[in-house]
Amino acid sequence: MTDHPRIPLAGVIGSPIAHSKSPQLHGHWLKTYGIRGYYIPMDVAQSDLREVIATLPKAGFVGVNVTIPHKETVLALADVVTDRAALIGAANTLIFRKDGRIHADNTDGYGFIANLRQNAPTWAPQSGAAAVFGAGGAARAVIASLIEVGVPEIRLSNRTRARAEALRQEFGAKVIVHDWVHAGSMLEDAVTVVNTSSLGMVGKPDFRVPLDALSKSSVVTDLVYTPLRTRLLEEAEALGCVTVDGLGMLLHQAAPAFERWFGARPEVDQATRDVVLGA
Repeated sequence: MTDHPRIPLAGVIGSPIAHSKSPQLHGHWLKTYGIRGYYIPMDVAQSDLREVIATLPKAGFVGVNVTIPHKETVLALADVVTDRAALIGAANTLIFRKDGRIHADNTDGYGFIANLRQNAPTWAPQSGAAAVFGAGGAARAVIASLIEVGVPEIRLSNRTRARAEALRQEFGAKVIVHDWVHAGSMLEDAVTVVNTSSLGMVGKPDFRVPLDALSKSSVVTDLVYTPLRTRLLEEAEALGCVTVDGLGMLLHQAAPAFERWFGARPEVDQATRDVVLGA
C-alpha cells in the first residue's frame, strides 16, 4: 500500500462491447471537468461475470455501466437494488461503495425523460396517452418512467403480442395492449409516441406502422440512434410533430452514474453530442 490516493476507475461491461460509445462519452467528461480518472470497455463473458464484479473494486474501480447480456444478471450480484432497477428488472449502473457493498441502479428511464424534457420543452406527458412500440428491455424502462411522470394511459404494441401482455401484467391497468396489425390506431390523440424496438435501425427492417392517425401536436421519439434521423422521425417531422432523436437518452442516462463515480454532474450539451457522434 502507498499513501497516494487511487485514481478512480470506471467502465462498461458487456459482450460484445467494442461498439460502445460510452468510453468516448465519459472520457470527454473526465477531460472537460479536469478529473483524474479513466473509463474503459470490458468484454466479459457470462461465466466470468461474478468473479469480475467481485474483483473490480479491489483494482480501484468505483463503478461500472452494464449492458447486454448482463443487465438482468447483475441484480443478483448486488447488495442494494434501487426500486426502479427492481421494477424494470435490470440494472445499467453499478456503484462500488466504500463499505464494500455493491449498489445497482437503472438510469435508462431517467435518460429517456431528461432527453424529452431537454429537446421538447413544451412536452406535457400527463395531458394524454402515450403510444409505445416494442416490448423489450428498453420498453420496460420507458413504461416505468412514463408512469412515474403521470401519463394516464400507455398504449402498447409488439410484433409478438405475448411479450406486450407480460408487460401489461407487470405494470398494471394503465397499459393497454394493441395487436401489431392495428398498431397505427394507437396514435390517435397520443401526446407521446415512442419506438423502443429495433425497427428502423441500420441493418434491421424499417418501421412501417402507418402514421395516418398521428396528430401534429404529438411528441415523437425513437430510441434508435443509428441512423440518428430514422424514417419514423422524418415522417413525423414532415407531419408537423416535434421529434426527438435517441442519442440524447444515451447521453442523459450516463450523467447520474458519472456524478456518483467521479463527484461532478456533467452537462449534456452540443459538445457532448458532437463527441459521441464523432466516435
